[in-house]
Amino acid sequence: MQKILASSLLSAGLLSTGLLYSGSALAQPTTQSSQSNHIGRHDSNPADIAAINQVTQDFRAALISKNIKQLSSLMLNSNILFSSPGSASFVKKINDSTDVNFDGIRSGGYPAFADFVANSADAIEEKFYNIKITQDGHVGWVMFDFEFLSNKKVENYGVETWQLLKAADGKWKIFSVVWSSHGAPK
Repeated sequence: MQKILASSLLSAGLLSTGLLYSGSALAQPTTQSSQSNHIGRHDSNPADIAAINQVTQDFRAALISKNIKQLSSLMLNSNILFSSPGSASFVKKINDSTDVNFDGIRSGGYPAFADFVANSADAIEEKFYNIKITQDGHVGWVMFDFEFLSNKKVENYGVETWQLLKAADGKWKIFSVVWSSHGAPK
């Protein structure tokens, strides 16, 4: 009797284990892309992608020439988000020492950047690498790796993202600039 009971329990255990593993295999994400079943499609066209790419080139040119008027013409307005958010440890340090409301987004935004560009005594440049542009109707995104140079020396680098909006006049305007930042390479 004990042999039958032990055999039944062993069989039940093996069956349960088999079902458990087969069930977990079914629950695992598939390695094949399911993009063909994805309902979303970008409303995108080559002319808009080219226009967004032109904004990146105009931004770089305005920065190099320190043409603040040209730079501002690329922005939706002067109040856009334009920031490299502070790390969690930096935010905590500020919260603990001086400002309990500091969230990592520094004040000043685009106007502070424009002021920096206009008043920099050094030659400045931002180089873009691995540019990826996505457009869906009147909204666009640009993401790239960057190096920010002062007098041809890298001061910082990271990943930068822009959000753009196709304005009523048909021109693409930047309405958000956010980037990570790492100090000069050693």
